[in-house]
Amino acid sequence: MFSKPKDKTKTTDPAAEKEVVASPAPAQTTPDTPVAEDASTPTPPPAEPSTPPPAEAPKVLPEALELAALKDRYTRLLADFDNARKRQVREREEWLKRANEELLGDLLPIVDHLELALKKTPEATSPFTTGIKLVYDQFISLLERYNMTPIEAKGQPFDPSIHEALSQMNSATVPEHVVLDQFRRGWRLAGRLLRPAQVIVSSGAPDQEQAGAEDSNVSD
Repeated sequence: MFSKPKDKTKTTDPAAEKEVVASPAPAQTTPDTPVAEDASTPTPPPAEPSTPPPAEAPKVLPEALELAALKDRYTRLLADFDNARKRQVREREEWLKRANEELLGDLLPIVDHLELALKKTPEATSPFTTGIKLVYDQFISLLERYNMTPIEAKGQPFDPSIHEALSQMNSATVPEHVVLDQFRRGWRLAGRLLRPAQVIVSSGAPDQEQAGAEDSNVSD
């Protein structure tokens, strides 16, 4: 009998086959190659930046215009009212200061007579003179209480706004247009003139011819 031929093929280990199967072949990496563009296709031009359309001016409603006009009118009326209120306050204060103007003006001749009496008294220490001085001081205090101030004009430059010139006299010591003497004192009430001062104004030194004529008249 013929014997079976022996299988010359080697028997493979199943574990090895599993290992061979388990380890796949390394993947072949291919470098990235740019795709060549077709030269025949034209490239589109770059897009221009789009500009937004101009914004439309907001429409002003008639109600808004009327409201703005009313606000402006209200502001003007408020300013006029404030100015009128301030003017009224100033006028009231001025009226209160000058409310007794007529009465105080009537008292000034009494003060003038007391001043003349004090100048004419022969004895300054007599009881009569002392009594007149007390009354005079009381009158002066009363006038000062009502915001009255005297105007001292002697030796001051002549000012027609507060001085009333009675006459002019030559003087070798007092310059021209300067008050030589005061006949009656002037007064102010609350800063305003109540009565001007009556004065005698110097006309300066006399001329030589005029002085010679006066001397000849005196000698005659």
